[in-house]
Amino acid sequence: MNPYKGLKNIPHNVWMLAFATLINRSGTMVIPYLAIYMNKKIGVSASDAGLVFIFYGIGSFITSMLAGKLSDRIGELKVMRYSLIGTGVLLLFYSFITNYHFILFITLVWAVISEAFRPANLSLLSFESDPQQVKTTFSLNRLAINIGMSIGPVIGGFLSQVNYALLFYANALTSFLAAIFLYLVKFEKREGVDLRKSTNKNVENSFNFFSVLQDKRMLFYIIALIPVCMVFFQFIGGLPLYIVSELKYSESTFGMLMAVNTVMIILVEVPLNSAMENWEDRKAIILGAVLAAIGFGLFGISSAISMIIISIVIWTFGEMIFFPSSASYTAKLSPENKRGEYMGYYQMTFSFSLMFGPWFGTLLLQNYGSKILWFTCFGVGMISVLLFNIMRKKYRE
Repeated sequence: MNPYKGLKNIPHNVWMLAFATLINRSGTMVIPYLAIYMNKKIGVSASDAGLVFIFYGIGSFITSMLAGKLSDRIGELKVMRYSLIGTGVLLLFYSFITNYHFILFITLVWAVISEAFRPANLSLLSFESDPQQVKTTFSLNRLAINIGMSIGPVIGGFLSQVNYALLFYANALTSFLAAIFLYLVKFEKREGVDLRKSTNKNVENSFNFFSVLQDKRMLFYIIALIPVCMVFFQFIGGLPLYIVSELKYSESTFGMLMAVNTVMIILVEVPLNSAMENWEDRKAIILGAVLAAIGFGLFGISSAISMIIISIVIWTFGEMIFFPSSASYTAKLSPENKRGEYMGYYQMTFSFSLMFGPWFGTLLLQNYGSKILWFTCFGVGMISVLLFNIMRKKYRE
């Protein structure tokens, strides 16, 4: 039995978009080590290092509102290409900046440019996917992300021990390569529409950024997503500082531990979501949130490598179930002529969580200790579980 048989009929264009994502994510080295870089190289405290993610989150929050709507107007591919090129250029100069306050500003600009890629990519994937394969399509895209993430952070762990500047150069290179691929690749036409142009001709002419929030169910959904997303973002906030600074493991060990997460996703996520294709999205979202809360909460009861790995395995199962299901549910909630806009607001929940999640985690770690941090993660994750259950009862379909 082939566990990847669900990928057999995935459209050509989806494969090409996933490959572009793979190229880009193979250079993901800066974000996973940014807190350590700020703490060790720039010389700021753990909480000040976490503040960088607030600025990154602000930039991501801003661009989530803009990029989705812009994708509906000028086409997702253009937004994706411009984002990749701009990201590469900015990262080439990032490592030369040593002033903390200037780093905060440049981080905000970097996020505005870099995070424009995500809502455009999600919108285009949902358009190009067959309706019965939406969840599998998002799983394939996450497979590409995590194959890349199994390469980038691991290599980054070794590069950081040579020179932290190498992280920025490698990250920039893969952004350029992904942009070049999107310019050169041959996309198939979908129902007579060229992907190189706008994918949606029925989009409204005005930029009404808050029209999505008139959809009360979508608004409730966005609010419910935020707590558990803040927990997930501890993998770049509290977790690296906990493992490297408190437990005294090396950066390369942290990279290898994160590879447990990515290798699991590579091997398991697609067949898992193919098997769960007929699950109601909202039930899957609840299960994913429960596993995330338990997995991160378990960091509070043991510092041994074996227990860290068990914790990572549990929240990774939560991640593999939660993210494809939540993206699929967003696609189902969205009107076709507002798909990019809805995906932009879906991405905005991650931007908001990125704004406060890592910073809040580093603040708790510095001021109250690791046990309070991880037990708080459990509690916050369960808030999302409660809200999703309320949503299932309030908005029955």
